[in-house]
Amino acid sequence: MLDFIPDWTRLLPFLVAGLTLNLTPGADMTYVMARSAGQGRAAGVVSSFGVSAGSLVHSILAAVGLSALLASSPTLFLAIQYGGAAYLVYLAWKAWRSANQPLAMQERPRASLTRIFIEGAWTNLLNPKVALFILAFLPQFVDPSRGHVAGQLLFLGVLFNIGGTTVNLAVALVVGWISDLLRHSMTFARFMGRFSGAMLLLLAAYTIYTRRTIPG
Repeated sequence: MLDFIPDWTRLLPFLVAGLTLNLTPGADMTYVMARSAGQGRAAGVVSSFGVSAGSLVHSILAAVGLSALLASSPTLFLAIQYGGAAYLVYLAWKAWRSANQPLAMQERPRASLTRIFIEGAWTNLLNPKVALFILAFLPQFVDPSRGHVAGQLLFLGVLFNIGGTTVNLAVALVVGWISDLLRHSMTFARFMGRFSGAMLLLLAAYTIYTRRTIPG
C-alpha cells in the first residue's frame, strides 16, 4: 500500500547521506546567508522557501523523466544509476579538493520579499548542477522491483527537499553566527569538505555493491 516508500535498507542510507549533503555549504546556502546578512531573518526565511520551490520542481521533473525512462528501457535506467554513482565520485573529489577554501558570501542589493522568493527559486532552478545532482542522487535509493518508481523518486525528492529547507531555515535564523563561521573558520570548511567527500564516496560504493533488480 505504501510501495512508493523505499524499504529501510535504502531509506536509512538516504537519510544519512541527505542530511550530510544538506549540511554542506553550497550555492543555495550561500544565497540564504547573503540575504539573511543583508536584510535580516525574514529575507533569509523567504529565500529558503524560494530555494525549496526550485528544488521541488527539479524533483518532479526527475520523477517523471526517470520513471518514463525505466518504462521504456530498464537497462538504460540501470546505466543512469551507475553513471550517477560515477558522478558522485567526481563530486566527492571536488569536495575534498575544495576543503581548504572557506565559503565566500557575495553581498546582494536589497529587494522585496517577493523578489527574494523568486530569485531564490531561479537560483536553484537554473543551476544545472542541481539537476545533475538530483538525477545522480535519487535513483541510487529506488527499488524498481517494488513498482511506483515515480512515487519513490518524488517521495525521496520531497524528503531531501524538506531536509535542505530545514537546514537553510536554521541558517537564516542564526545567520550572524553561521555566516561568520563559514566564512572565516578554515577548520570548519576543511572538515565539511572532507566529510562531504567521504559520504559521497560511500554512497557511490553503496550503489556499486548493492544488487539491483530491474523488472521486465
